[in-house]
Amino acid sequence: MTLELGRVCVKLAGRDAGKTCVVIDTLDNGFVLIDGETRRRKCNTLHLEPTQHTLNVSAKASHEDVMKALGLEPKKTVKKKAGARPRTLRKSKAPSATPAKTTAAKPAAKTTKPAVKAAAK
Repeated sequence: MTLELGRVCVKLAGRDAGKTCVVIDTLDNGFVLIDGETRRRKCNTLHLEPTQHTLNVSAKASHEDVMKALGLEPKKTVKKKAGARPRTLRKSKAPSATPAKTTAAKPAAKTTKPAVKAAAK
């Protein structure tokens, strides 16, 4: 069987493996455009198992048309309203279990400079 327009296939590889799809368009070099239970995308023909069934779909049919031809309901997508993003709270400076090091002023070190002798004239 060849993968002509409207051929029902089962996806063999990828995250959509095991799902039913329909060939929507034939591309070059062994690739086809598929849609159905899978995502609408370009697919290698080696990753598809054709079935005996074909559907009457037009070239580059919409997702809704393909799903109706398969006898399935298209998934309804719900767009979320853009709301205020939750703010991340800063970590408070809680006292730690170990005491903090204190920097006490060190006493000045005594320096003894040798006395400079006055040059004799």
